[in-house]
Amino acid sequence: MNPQPPAPVCYRHPDRPTGLACTRCGRPSCPECLTPAAVGQHCVECVQQGRDDVRPVRNAAGTDVSRQIPVPYVTYSLIAINVIVFAATAFQAHSLINNNRSRLFSDWQLAPALVGTDGGWIRIIGSGFLHYGPIHLLANMFALYVLGPYCEVALGRGRFVAVYLASLLGGSAAVTALSDPLTASAGASGAIFGIFGAVGVIMLRTKQNLTQIAVLLAVNLIITFSVPGISIWAHLGGLLAGTVAAGGILYLPRWLGIRDTRTALNVGWAAVAVVALVAVLVTVFAAPSVSALY
Repeated sequence: MNPQPPAPVCYRHPDRPTGLACTRCGRPSCPECLTPAAVGQHCVECVQQGRDDVRPVRNAAGTDVSRQIPVPYVTYSLIAINVIVFAATAFQAHSLINNNRSRLFSDWQLAPALVGTDGGWIRIIGSGFLHYGPIHLLANMFALYVLGPYCEVALGRGRFVAVYLASLLGGSAAVTALSDPLTASAGASGAIFGIFGAVGVIMLRTKQNLTQIAVLLAVNLIITFSVPGISIWAHLGGLLAGTVAAGGILYLPRWLGIRDTRTALNVGWAAVAVVALVAVLVTVFAAPSVSALY
C-alpha cells in the first residue's frame, strides 16, 4: 500500500498544514495569510502586488488623491506655531493687548532699516509669526484655517509649506524694498495673501467658479488699502509670490509640454524655489542700501 503524500503546508508558515491555496498564484496558504477577493482568496504577496499595480489617481497638481482626504496637519501646525509665538510675546510683555512690548517682538518685527544689521535677517521670517494683539492673531488664523486645508490637500503638504514660505518671503522682500525704512510691521497676512493667490490659481486650473474667492480677495484688498496701519506691501508682495509659485506648480509643466508626473513635480518644486530665491535676493540687495541711510 502506497504511503499517503504529506499534506501541503503554508508557504509562509511551514509548520502549518493547510488545504487552502491562493486562487491567483496557487501557493498553499493558511487562513491567516489569505484575504478574501472578488473571486476566491489571495495570499499576502498577491494582495500587495495588486496594490502596487494600481496607479494612483492624481489631481492637476500631481498630488495623490486616490486615498481618503488627509488631515491638514501642516495648516494646524502653522496655526499652532503662530499661537505659541503670540503666547511667548504676551508672557514676556505681561500683556495680551500690548504683547509688542516684548523682547521677542522687538527682535523679530520687520523694520527694513534693521534687516541688514547684525542678526537682523531673522526678521524676514520671524515677523511672519508675530501678531499685534489677539484680534490680529484671530483674524489671520481664521483666514489660514479657512484657506489652508483646501490648498494643502490640493498641492500636498510639502508644496503647501513651500508656497507658504515663499509667500512669507515675498511679503518681507516687498516691505524691505518699498516700505518706510523705520516703520515696523509684523503678521502672517503676507503669507496668507499668498495662499489666497494659490487658491485662486488652483481653482482656475481645475476650472472651478472663481467668484467666491475673487470677492473674498477683493474685500481683503479693500481693507488693506483703506484701514490705516496695515502693511500694504506685505500683502501685495505675499499675494504676488504665492500666485506665481502656485502657477509654477500647476501651469509651468503644462506650458513646457511635460507629461511625466515625476518630472512635472520637480519642475513645480524648482518654480517655487526660484520665487523664494528671488524674494531673498531682493531682500539682500535692498536691505544694505536701506540700512545705510540710517
